[in-house]
Amino acid sequence: MPLTIAAESPLTPDGRMLIDGSEQALRSVYTADECFTFTAEELDSPEITFLVARQDGTALGCVALVNCSEYGEVKRLFVTPQARGTGAARALMAALETHAADMHLPEVLLETGDKLKAAVGLYTSLGYAVRGRFGDYQDHPASLFMGKRL
Repeated sequence: MPLTIAAESPLTPDGRMLIDGSEQALRSVYTADECFTFTAEELDSPEITFLVARQDGTALGCVALVNCSEYGEVKRLFVTPQARGTGAARALMAALETHAADMHLPEVLLETGDKLKAAVGLYTSLGYAVRGRFGDYQDHPASLFMGKRL
């Protein structure tokens, strides 16, 4: 069965499971003060679209798009360990970019970390380039800021 991606509430059991998985993956690499993440409750907001990838009804991954008016921000891109290498992350980012373009956002920005080699590699392969900090972020040695014009 094909992969489906749809907007869902981050407060569902599957949404919380994916967000918890994302948090555990980040905390295995970074300290709490190096993580700039949103909780399920923070993602449950009118200006945020939370996308979930499913196959045969099973939640495989998620990503959130924050509409910041001038740009969209990527939050919580995560795929379960068993879904890695299947193209689910790439499909989630494509859906996020389509949604951002539909909202007439001129660019998509993100904050990640240089220790997240697979994520940085994915973003680079999708056309994201390293840039300066944005929004309320401060310069931090663990942060890597990237962006892509749509």
